[in-house]
Amino acid sequence: MGATGYTTAEFGAVSVLVGARQGAYPYGNSLHVRGTTASLVVDPSLSLVEAAPPADLVLVSHAHEDHIAGLGRYDVPVQVHTADLAALRSRDVMVSGIGLPSDVVAEVDTMMRDQFHVRGRPDATGFEDGAVFDLGGRTVTVVHLPGHTAGHSGFLIEPDGFFFVADIDLTSFGPYYGDLGSDLEDFEASMRRCREIDARWYGTSHQKGVIEGAAEFGRRLDAFAGVVERREAALLAFLGEPRTVEEIAGHRLVYRPHVQGPHVMPVERRTAMLHLERLMGAGTVVEVEHGRPGQGRRYRAR
Repeated sequence: MGATGYTTAEFGAVSVLVGARQGAYPYGNSLHVRGTTASLVVDPSLSLVEAAPPADLVLVSHAHEDHIAGLGRYDVPVQVHTADLAALRSRDVMVSGIGLPSDVVAEVDTMMRDQFHVRGRPDATGFEDGAVFDLGGRTVTVVHLPGHTAGHSGFLIEPDGFFFVADIDLTSFGPYYGDLGSDLEDFEASMRRCREIDARWYGTSHQKGVIEGAAEFGRRLDAFAGVVERREAALLAFLGEPRTVEEIAGHRLVYRPHVQGPHVMPVERRTAMLHLERLMGAGTVVEVEHGRPGQGRRYRAR
């Protein structure tokens, strides 16, 4: 890290503050939305740490470090969905929600503090799905899109027709549902809800930026959702013989083999379990009680 600052792209009265490396993590894309009586910022990223546009309110799509790194620039009201409110108010809660091994929690907490400037906002308050923020001639409506986190939300800005979908970000990495509060079924329902909203522009938090038109957005959303299907197919192929969750995690459904970090194996385990639970419910995977001693429960495809 180290690059700060952003470039600005205009979409009606919505300014997209494009972060370094086109908003690739650890950076991100923020919004600055102006009305006749007030303005707000959505997701002040790491690129806003040194300089940020003025605003009367900050909205946070969800309580992840890359979406709040620039929050210290704002001494104004801050709101997030109530399901993510505790994590936004407290860095301890945010870090615990990642589900890390106890021996690396302190290391990650330090990283959140020093690299992402996360201090917690105990003054933050919560919103619910459908909440409307009137800026004077322009409204911002909350669209709850859970799955990535329990409170993950998008924002529909009218009359511009700009729909910010946050971390339904259309990247080739695909949907992320590896936190303790993540949910695969909710994520898929949220993607379906996105298809129901007809907008002119669809803004993402990371590299894909802004997509114009519902048809193009739908095409890219198909590809993004297809990553879930490929993970499931890869898991079924791997379960041609009985495997433990640890073996599945080591095989990796989410991260490429070269990616390292304390978060990798916990995310792989939780992702594997979410898919296993769904596949067992569908009857395509069964739990096998026998196996090598000490290897734990094992699963195989029917």
